[in-house]
Amino acid sequence: MNWGVVIPLLLFLVIIFFIGFYASKYLKSSADFLQEYFLGSRQLGGFILAMTMVATYGSASSFVGGPGVAYTVGLGWVLLSMTQLATGYFVLSVLGKKFAIMARKIRAVTLVDFLKERYQSKWVVILSAASIIIFLFSAMAAQWVGGARLIESFTGLSYTAALFIFAISVLVYVIIGGFRAVAITDTVQGIIMFFGTMIILIGTILAGGGIENIISDLAAENPDLISPYGSDRSLTPLYVSSFWILVGVGVVGLPQVAVRAMSYKSSRGMHRALIIGTVVVGVIMLGMHLTGVFARPVLPGIEVGDTVMPRIAMEVLPAWLAGIVLAAPMAAIMSTVDSLLLLVSSAVVKDVYLNYVNPEASTKKVKQLSISVTAVIGILVFAMAIQPPDLLIWLNLFAFGGLEAAFIWPVIMGLYWKKGNASGAIASILTGVGSYILFHSFMPQAFGMHTVVLPVLLSLLAYVLFSLLTVKRHEDIQKQVFQKLWSA
Repeated sequence: MNWGVVIPLLLFLVIIFFIGFYASKYLKSSADFLQEYFLGSRQLGGFILAMTMVATYGSASSFVGGPGVAYTVGLGWVLLSMTQLATGYFVLSVLGKKFAIMARKIRAVTLVDFLKERYQSKWVVILSAASIIIFLFSAMAAQWVGGARLIESFTGLSYTAALFIFAISVLVYVIIGGFRAVAITDTVQGIIMFFGTMIILIGTILAGGGIENIISDLAAENPDLISPYGSDRSLTPLYVSSFWILVGVGVVGLPQVAVRAMSYKSSRGMHRALIIGTVVVGVIMLGMHLTGVFARPVLPGIEVGDTVMPRIAMEVLPAWLAGIVLAAPMAAIMSTVDSLLLLVSSAVVKDVYLNYVNPEASTKKVKQLSISVTAVIGILVFAMAIQPPDLLIWLNLFAFGGLEAAFIWPVIMGLYWKKGNASGAIASILTGVGSYILFHSFMPQAFGMHTVVLPVLLSLLAYVLFSLLTVKRHEDIQKQVFQKLWSA
C-alpha cells in the first residue's frame, strides 16, 4: 500500500465526515425535517449552488469512465465531451426563477412534488417515482463501481473490500447530514475537482514531453486519434451533435439536477451560479478528457479504461500530490452518489409513502423511515456493484438517458405550456421510457444519432398529442392548477 497516496485521501474522508456531523445540527434544530433533510431548507447561495450542480453532474463517468474512453478513442471524444460546457447555464436558464417560485408556492421538496401539484394525477406520481428508483439505481451502481476501483487501484485492496469502504464512507455523512451535508461537501469536492483537474493535466503534459510531442506520438500510432472522428471513426458529426441532447438539453430532466434549481436562496445567487458553474464545468470536462488522451503515449497498452486516471496520476506525480489529485475523482463520485441516494430515498419516502401509504405519519416516523430507506438503498446498490461492468460510463449514460426521456417534457412543458395535462405527462413518460429501452436494446444509435434522441422526440410528440386530445377532460383541474401555480 502506497501511504503517500493513501494519507491525503484519508484526510479528505475525515473532512467529509466532519461536514456531515456539522450539518446534522441543522437536522436536529429544524422545524421541518423534510425541507431540511431533502432540500437544505432552500438556503443555497450562488457559489454553493454552482459547485453542488457541478459536483453532482460531474461523476464517475466524467473523472473515471470518460477519460478512459478518451484514452481509447482519442481527441474526438474530447470534442464530444465539450458539448457539456453549457449544461449548468442551460439548466438554470430554463428552470431558473419560474421553477423555484412554483416550488416554493407548493412547498415542493422533490421534483415529483412539483409534478404531483402540476398534473394532479396519482399515476404521474407513481410512474415518476418508479422511473427515478429504477434508473437511479443503475446510475448509483456506476458510481459505486467507480469509487471502489479508485480505492482498489491505490491501496491494493480487493475490489470487494474497496467497495465496502466506499459505501460506508458515503452512507455515514449522507444519513447523518442530509441535503445540507451533501451541498457543503459538494462545494469542497467541487473545489478539489477543479484544482485536481489542472494539476493532473499539467503533470501528464510534462511527462509526455509537451503537447506537441504528445500529438506527434498519437499521430504516429494512429492518425485517427487526433481527428474529430475517433480512433475507429465512429464519432460522426451527426452523432456528436445529437450527443448534446443527452448531456446538454436533456439534463433539465434529470431529477438530481432539477432539484438544485429549487434549492437556491435568491435570484442573485442563481445568476452567480450561472457564471461560476459554466467556467468550472468547462475546465473540468476539458482537462479530464484531455488527460485521458494525453495519457496514451505516457502509459501505452492500458486495457481497462477505468484505470487510466489513477494510474496516470501515480505515474506522473509525487505520491503525496497524486493522493490529493486522486481525491478529485473520488470527490466527483461521492458528490454524485450522495445526491442520488437522497433522490431515491425521497422518491420512496416523500413521493410514495407520504402521498399514498401513510399521509398522517409523524415527524419522528418520517425521520426514522428516511434514514432507514437511505441505508437500505445503499446496501442494495452495494450488492448490485459487486459484479461490475467493464466500462462504467455506459451504465451511467444509460441511466441518464432513461431519466431524461421520462422527465424532460413533463417538467419543461409543465412550466411553460398551460395546455399540458396529466394525460400528456403520462403518455410522455411511458413513451419516453418505453421507446428508450427498446431503442437501446434493438436499435442503438438509430440513423447515426445517440440513442436518446428519438425517445426524447417521441415523448414530446406524445405529450403534445395526448394533452390536446384530452383538453376537455382536464379542464376543471387545469383551472385549479393555473390559480395555484401561475397566480401572483
